Amino acid sequence: MAALRRLVTRCLPSSLFGRLALLLSVAVLASHVLALTMMFQFRPPMPDRRTDPPPPMLRPGAKPLIEFDNQLRPPPPPERGPPMVPGLWLDIGVRLAALVVAAWIGARWLSAPIRRLASAAKALGQDIDHPPLPEDGPLECRDASRLFNQMRSQIRQQLSDSDRFVAAVSHDLRTPLTRLRLRAEGLGDSAQKNAFRHDIVQMDEMITATLDYLRGAADEEAMVRLDMQALIECLADDQQACGHAVSFGGSAEPLMVQASALRRCLSNLVDNAIRYGGAAHIELVDSPEQLCIEVHDPGPGLPEDELSRVMAPFYRAEASSSRHLGGVGLGLSIALDIARRHQGLLQLRNSDGAGLVATVQLPRMPAQLAA
Repeated sequence: MAALRRLVTRCLPSSLFGRLALLLSVAVLASHVLALTMMFQFRPPMPDRRTDPPPPMLRPGAKPLIEFDNQLRPPPPPERGPPMVPGLWLDIGVRLAALVVAAWIGARWLSAPIRRLASAAKALGQDIDHPPLPEDGPLECRDASRLFNQMRSQIRQQLSDSDRFVAAVSHDLRTPLTRLRLRAEGLGDSAQKNAFRHDIVQMDEMITATLDYLRGAADEEAMVRLDMQALIECLADDQQACGHAVSFGGSAEPLMVQASALRRCLSNLVDNAIRYGGAAHIELVDSPEQLCIEVHDPGPGLPEDELSRVMAPFYRAEASSSRHLGGVGLGLSIALDIARRHQGLLQLRNSDGAGLVATVQLPRMPAQLAA
């Protein structure tokens, strides 16, 4: 069977256009042959005049005896011949059926490469190390598969270069910060020492946020079943230990997540709420389909046209006050990226009373629903 399939593939045209043209030609030719065959098969028989009995010879003025017999007995029923099939309708039906079959096969040939590319693109989005596409099939499919594999290789190379760049920048930037921190400890003036410490801590936080954002696209972490309520309690306890007013409420069932990434996402939202609102409240809203984590703050909120723009990288609303409060405009961008990696959403809205509400929606997978 495999040898026959290879032989048929070798005999077919190399391009998809050639295969479709050959398919339509074969379908039209087969429909003509089939239609003509069926028309001759179901054609009604023609009467044979050589076998019909000759009419009786009558004398002039004489009446045929059969007329008298027909008055005494009913005429015999007419003989039924083979069914009459209209040749025109038969021809149209056969040709239409052949063309429908050819169109169905051609549509499958056209949609198969698209489905394969769509599946490969989806798999590549979930796993950059997914095996490459096999470069087989018609000429157009081989070209598309080859270009897709080249794109996959380039993406992997770029991500590898990005990882090396992030590692080099992290080392090069933290080395002078360490020297500055050691020199600041030797200052005699306590006010200058505290100012240097504050600036160094702020620089370290900015570098960490930037590197986390650059590393996020290639960061791979295993999915684990995490107790979400315990995670929220831990976040609130850590913030309370630092003197921040953070509360929480609600309950939630465990969820399959990337633990470190999700903790970073929620920490960024809580830090943002504390920075601009002075306090934060975390609310868990669980359902069989998804888990919603809402972070409320009593701050001034944002204009409606700023709610989507503040999640763009390095964008800060009210640049002067944001610069005074610290940050580089990456906290919400990192949180949005992490939420999307969990197939979820991050949305911002102004509270009915005052402040801003950041909502992270995390869907529950079918395996979690079954569990």
